[in-house]
Amino acid sequence: MGYFERCSRWTVAVSLLLGLTSVSNAGPEPARTEKVFRYSFPIAETGFDPVQISDLYSRVLVANMLDSLYEYDYLARPLKIRPLLAAAMPEISSDFKTWTIKLRQGVLFNDDAAFGGKKRELTADDVVYSYKRHYDPKNKSQNLYLLEGDKILDLPELKAAAGKPGAKFDYDKQVDGLRALDRYTVQFKLADASPRFLFRLSDAGAFGIVAREVVEKYGDKIMEHPVGTGPFKLAEWKRSSKISFVRNPNFREELYDAEPPADDPRSQAIYAQMKGKRMPFVDRVEVSIVEESQPRWLSFLGNEFDLMERLPSTFAYQAIPNNKLAPNLVKKGITMDRVSALDVTHTYFGMENPIVGGYTPDKVALRRAIALAYNSDEEIRLPRKNQAVLSQGPITPLTFGYDPKFKTEMSEFSRPKAMALLDMYGYVDKDGDGWRDMPDGSPLVLEYATSPDASSRELNELWKKNMDAIKIKMEFKVAKWPEQLKLSRNGKLMMWGLGWSVTDPDGEGFLQLGNGAAKGGANHSRFDLSEFNRLFNQQKAMPDGPERFAIMKEAEKLMVAYMPYKTNTHRINTDLMQPWLVGYRRHPTSRGTWKFVDIDLDKLPK
Repeated sequence: MGYFERCSRWTVAVSLLLGLTSVSNAGPEPARTEKVFRYSFPIAETGFDPVQISDLYSRVLVANMLDSLYEYDYLARPLKIRPLLAAAMPEISSDFKTWTIKLRQGVLFNDDAAFGGKKRELTADDVVYSYKRHYDPKNKSQNLYLLEGDKILDLPELKAAAGKPGAKFDYDKQVDGLRALDRYTVQFKLADASPRFLFRLSDAGAFGIVAREVVEKYGDKIMEHPVGTGPFKLAEWKRSSKISFVRNPNFREELYDAEPPADDPRSQAIYAQMKGKRMPFVDRVEVSIVEESQPRWLSFLGNEFDLMERLPSTFAYQAIPNNKLAPNLVKKGITMDRVSALDVTHTYFGMENPIVGGYTPDKVALRRAIALAYNSDEEIRLPRKNQAVLSQGPITPLTFGYDPKFKTEMSEFSRPKAMALLDMYGYVDKDGDGWRDMPDGSPLVLEYATSPDASSRELNELWKKNMDAIKIKMEFKVAKWPEQLKLSRNGKLMMWGLGWSVTDPDGEGFLQLGNGAAKGGANHSRFDLSEFNRLFNQQKAMPDGPERFAIMKEAEKLMVAYMPYKTNTHRINTDLMQPWLVGYRRHPTSRGTWKFVDIDLDKLPK
């Protein structure tokens, strides 16, 4: 099959799933068919430790194995957060600085050798340990910037002490900012008001709860050994190829419940069908890594996948002409779920790079010129097949802080303006080779990081065409996603095109792209402007309202003015579902959604 290992859906599974045997006086049990949910990622995973990962795809996998304290209601719109590991919503002080959470009792981790053959209950100490891990310098947490913004008391000092020569992070030191008040009660204390701290407690992909024994047993190999309390556990991992998961046999009783909107008949129908049933519904989940869009699409059409998540724009005109499902797909019983993504696509400029980085007028002018010369509208029409809308800045629709009336230079395409800026600041052809040079006469060559897949090549062609038009030489540095990510985190790339999505309905996650404290994390450009940082911190402590909205807009304007990112589009996600995939609904932010879907064995092709 080339990209895929074809597996029979009708796997006999008397006890294969749990790895157990069953004996009955009446003879062998009748064979049961195994429910397997199969789909693909276009980009490879990097691992399974929530502290070390920052990419979307690894977070999806982790969020279905590990639990957070809270989760999003699967069907509720507007989005609603509800307890998961927590027994109830948190007790919050009036100043938004103290958050006290009671935990559910009897929640068990997956069985693992680290527990010495005993069942292991999740407790408040596990929550404390899991959040402390982000402050341990040796872990190089990719999500610490989120917690540092909330300023949990004493943990920054604990981190600083561990960073001294020969020192280690003291996990046993009691701190006022994060305590287990008793076996089932945890308390966070923050230095500043944090009205949206609940978002940090509702993201299992970034802040899933782990057990100390497991981390200490596997050490540097913890990325390969996820052990959580979630509905699924890792069964098999073929790096950058295929990952299989099976039910967690220790998973607690959790019954399907949701609050679908009254005006959404599809969600209402899903709720009526699933209400009160025990989750998860499927026995196994198989995720294949297929970087090229064509084999992903053909495999879905060939019934090898149950879900075509985020239909590649290459096939948009074929599958959803005029944004309606094609008649041949309707005939097959395929259905569609189409929603605006909480994301932004952008190209960042390395602000520490000697060619495109810096804050002086000439450097700002170069970035602005490059942005003006790039035709984002053409990107929407051609590579993205009208499955996106123009971006005016980093903050996306459907999040707090987004202003539909906000229009900026970010979406403007003007070669004359671009060339005028370049000429004004001395970016002209000084050696007669036909390409523009730097003001000091050295070569001006843009190096753009990219991946070897067809979608990236299509975008590269657009970039090359637009830069050629203004006589700027552009070269492409091709490598696999994990390799580029590592280089990017260390500030080694000049330019790279990425997508950034959030796990909560708030624009602050997009402003993190410019937050100086998030350099190497969300902030791949390494933009660090004191005035932006001041505005970012100011809005962070404010409750939602007109005052916060105005501060966020000022911060966004600074990102447009200094142009550390050329934001291009906000994508529209279209998912296609086979007729036997039951209960699927794309959630705008939540990653841990596998437990909500089912496979109707009677509808599977024979």
